[in-house]
Amino acid sequence: MTSSTAIDLLYLSEPDMIAAGVKDMPKCIDTMSEVLTLLDDGDYRMGGSDHNSHGMMITFPDSSPFPNMPVNAPDRRFMAMPAYIGGSFDAVGVKWYGSNTKNREQGLSRSIHVVVLNDKETGAPKAIMAGNLISSYRTGAVPGVGARHLAREDARVLGIIGPGVMNRTALESFLSVRPGIDTVQIYGRRRVTAEAFADYTREHFPQISTITIADSIEEAVRGADIVSSATTGARGSQNYPYIAEEWIKPGALLSIPANLRLDRDFLINRATKVVDYIGLYESWAAEYDVPALHEFIGIIGTEFMDLIKEGLIARDDVTNLGAIIKGEHPARTSDDEIIVLSIGGMPVEDMAWGTEVYRNAVREGIGTRLPFWDQPELA
Repeated sequence: MTSSTAIDLLYLSEPDMIAAGVKDMPKCIDTMSEVLTLLDDGDYRMGGSDHNSHGMMITFPDSSPFPNMPVNAPDRRFMAMPAYIGGSFDAVGVKWYGSNTKNREQGLSRSIHVVVLNDKETGAPKAIMAGNLISSYRTGAVPGVGARHLAREDARVLGIIGPGVMNRTALESFLSVRPGIDTVQIYGRRRVTAEAFADYTREHFPQISTITIADSIEEAVRGADIVSSATTGARGSQNYPYIAEEWIKPGALLSIPANLRLDRDFLINRATKVVDYIGLYESWAAEYDVPALHEFIGIIGTEFMDLIKEGLIARDDVTNLGAIIKGEHPARTSDDEIIVLSIGGMPVEDMAWGTEVYRNAVREGIGTRLPFWDQPELA
């Protein structure tokens, strides 16, 4: 007879995650849609005293007297992102990862993620999962939710700035909700990455009839019905990609999960401003308490916070995507309206998509059961 104190957990490798459906983009889009409504309802918890923190990060000094301590390098950090998400998920856990740009020199991903799900009552671990695809697909799915509600239904042209992993999954999600897209305009800081993205698009999405390698951000933006800018880099707005208002097609959706600079007059007076969840940005503003949050965290929603702080816009000028999904706030109000959607990314999304994949794995008998203990030694 099995002891009532015995605990085991399910280990899911990346191949296990794929077998359990982690790459099911349409399902992930629907999952993220539910998450965004739960955020707007308040049925969630994240870290920090305000329950909205993105996570806790360890960074390193530029130099150290301790020979074994890592030193600062591009995107070198460790981060823990705990969360609870309610609704049909009713799940709690943490995403934990380390990141270093130099990983790519070894053929590794820049960040390497692990997701842990816990029993909400006992705290016991239920699953340990390879987390990179959870993170990549939930990151790509939120732009798809945005495009479903905010992009014009006749959208045909997609502008890509930053041809990396974030935009690969975003491309898939845009095509899931706006299948009329037939043209992709790609700009990368290095032409080789733009050409690799073009090859990826041809291989995986043959419905795209026109692929253009743009020589500038302006060329990628002009004429685009949806623009997805997803580049990372040094802090400071002078280092962020810049899009001028005059380049933006009337009626375009700008989907922004990374650094970007836009003209302030455009943001204040003519852009419709939407965020995945405003509590995340308010938590960043409280946590860092810097004169200009956007100079510290380049996601465009932090510029919204700066504008609110300076009294240039009201908090009500920024809308949660969840409120739009629920029908409590209008989505697109005209064919010419330009909408700027800021996507910060939150651990509640990892917990939700991880839970969906975990449940699939349990149903299908995928993964490896690992013993934790039969009885705790020091209970």
